[in-house]
Amino acid sequence: MNRRDKANYYLDMAEVALERGTCLRRNFGAVIVKNDVIVSTGYSGAPRGRDNCIDIGFCIRQKLGIPRGERYEFCRSVHAEANAIIAAPREQMLGATLYLVGRDMSTGEIMPDANACTMCKRLIINAGIGRVIIRRDHNVYDTVDVREWVACDDVLDGRHGY
Repeated sequence: MNRRDKANYYLDMAEVALERGTCLRRNFGAVIVKNDVIVSTGYSGAPRGRDNCIDIGFCIRQKLGIPRGERYEFCRSVHAEANAIIAAPREQMLGATLYLVGRDMSTGEIMPDANACTMCKRLIINAGIGRVIIRRDHNVYDTVDVREWVACDDVLDGRHGY
C-alpha cells in the first residue's frame, strides 16, 4: 500500500475546497495548516450576501476580455487564500503552511502554473504564514518560502507571477 504523502493529503483537501468555488474562469481552494492541524479552509466566491458569477451566469472580467492577473477590482470573488485567512485566528497562522490548488474551469484541469496573486501574497505575508505549497498536478507541487515574497516585491520588480 502506498500511503499519500502529507503535502498531497492537504492539497487534496484544498482541491475538495475548490469544488465550492463559484468562479466561472478559475476556482481555487486553500487550506491553512499548523502543527498538522487544519486551521481553516477557503475557496473563491463572492462576498456573503452577494450573487456569485455562477448565479448571475457570467464573469464580468471574462465579458470585458480582461487577461489573467489584471484588474481584480472587477472580480466578484474573494480569493480562496483571503477567505482562508479571514476564517483563521492570527496566532494559528503564524508560521503555518497554506496549501493552494487552482482549476481552470474551461478545461476542468488543475492549473500547473497556479500562484497567489499579488494581493493575496500581501495577505499571506501579513498573516505570518511561513510557506505556501502549490499543486502543479495530482502528485507534483512546489513549496514557496514566504520570505522570498517578502524579499521580492513583484510589483516593483515587474514579476507578477499570476
